[in-house]
Amino acid sequence: MLPLGLVLLPGALLWRAGRWVVRTGEVTRLPELGFSILALAAPYAALCGALALACSSPLATPSLPEAVIAGFVLALCAGGLGAARALAPWGRLARLLPPRSRSVILGSAGSLAVLAAGGALLAGASLAVHMGEYRALDSSLSPGLVGGALLLLVQLAYVPNAVGWAVCYSLGPGFAFGTATVVAPTGAALGPLPIFPMLAALPASPNAVPGWGSVAMLALPYVAGVVGGILVARAAPTPAAEVAPLWGFASGVVTGCVTGVLAAISGGPLGSQRLAAVGPSGWQAAVVATLEVGVSAAIAAGIANWLRLRRDPVLAAARASRAADDENRLPESAAPAGDNGHRIYLNPWADQDNDPPEDRPPLGPSVLP
Repeated sequence: MLPLGLVLLPGALLWRAGRWVVRTGEVTRLPELGFSILALAAPYAALCGALALACSSPLATPSLPEAVIAGFVLALCAGGLGAARALAPWGRLARLLPPRSRSVILGSAGSLAVLAAGGALLAGASLAVHMGEYRALDSSLSPGLVGGALLLLVQLAYVPNAVGWAVCYSLGPGFAFGTATVVAPTGAALGPLPIFPMLAALPASPNAVPGWGSVAMLALPYVAGVVGGILVARAAPTPAAEVAPLWGFASGVVTGCVTGVLAAISGGPLGSQRLAAVGPSGWQAAVVATLEVGVSAAIAAGIANWLRLRRDPVLAAARASRAADDENRLPESAAPAGDNGHRIYLNPWADQDNDPPEDRPPLGPSVLP
C-alpha cells in the first residue's frame, strides 16, 4: 500500500517540469499544450518502467505494466496541470473550453472538493475522539527522538490514504483492513491490527459510531452532488430545462470515476495472508459515488437551471422562442413551397402504375353520359 503523501514530491517536480516545458517550448496555443504534456509523460513513464526492471530481484519484483501506467498517469495529471497553469490563468483556460465541458469539469471539481473536505473532517474527528488510544500506541513503541520523527513522517504520508478511506466510508461500502473484515457505517468488524498509532482512529466495535453520526456521514455524497449540480447550472445555463439534469449527472459520473481510481490506489496489500486485503474496493466506490453524487447533482442542476430561467429574462425569452418554434413547425408534407405561399400536398399513390387495367376500358370522353 503506497503512502499517497509520497506522491506529492514527484507531483510537485512534474508540475514544475510542465511549466518549464511550456515556457521553454514557447507554447502559446491550447492545441499545442497536449503535445507538450505527452512529451513530458512518455519519457517519465519509460523511466519508471526501466526502474521497475532494474529493481527486480528474487525477493521482490515490481510490476512493469503498473509502473509504466502509474508513471504516465502521474506525469499526465501533475505535468499537465503545471503546463496549463503556465499557459494562462485558470479563469482564462476555463473560458477557452466549450460551455458544456466547462460546466461538467467545474461541477466535478466542486463535488470532489466537498468529498475531500468531508473525508478530512471525518478522519480528523475520529482521530481526535481516539486520541487516548493513539497516545497509548505511540508510547508502547518507544521510538525515541529520531524514530518518533520518522514515525510522524510516515503517518503524515498516509494522511491522504486516510482521507480516501473516510470518503469511501461515507459513501457506504466502507473499506477492509484484512481479510473477512469491514469498516462501514452499518458496523465494523476488525481483527488484530498492527501497532501503528494512526490505526487508533478505526472504530473498534460495531456500535462505535452513533446513529445520528452515521446518518450525517451518509449525507456527505448527496451534499457534494448538490454543490456540483449548482455549479453545473451556473457555469452553463440552458433554455432547455430537460437537458440540465443530464449534464448534472455527467458531472456525477466523472466524480465517481475519479473517486474509484483514488480508492483503488489508496489501498493495497500490506503483507501476505490476512493483510493481503487492505483498503476500499475501487469499483464499488466508483459505482456508489456515481449513483449518489450523480442523482443528487442531476436534481440540483435541474432545479438551479429552472430558477435561473425564471430570473434571467434572456434565457426565458430564448425558451419561449424555442417553444413557439416547436408549436408552429409544420410537417414536411405540408410545408410551404415557392414564394407565393402555396402548399404542395404529396400524393401517396404517385409511385404506383398509372396505366389502367386491361379488363377496364380507358377513361375518356366516350365513357361520359
